[in-house]
Amino acid sequence: MTRYTGGCHCGEVKFSFISDDAVEIWKCNCSICSVIDYEHLFIPHEDFTLLSAQENLTAYSFGTHSANHYFCKTCGIKSFYQPRSHPEAYSVNLKCVTNPPRVERVVEIDGKGAYFES
Repeated sequence: MTRYTGGCHCGEVKFSFISDDAVEIWKCNCSICSVIDYEHLFIPHEDFTLLSAQENLTAYSFGTHSANHYFCKTCGIKSFYQPRSHPEAYSVNLKCVTNPPRVERVVEIDGKGAYFES
């Protein structure tokens, strides 16, 4: 297990997490994930630490409102969020991780075919 760091474009949102060095990510084609080409890396809550102030984030939800999408108030980047699919974990956008773990497997999720707020 290795500690990784990441955050938004402007640096106002920063986080760290512990993960294996080889990971599985999800790619979803739903209306929100496909637009930003989000790469989901699921990190259990206990392995994730928000290093910046909560005040730097703004939240957005839609549909069932069971997912909370967090965006930087300054630059608008969604570097992590609370997905509906994994209530016990955050989804970190692998593209927002500095020196990310190696992707071992990519799981394609059909978020358009079935209502799935990833």
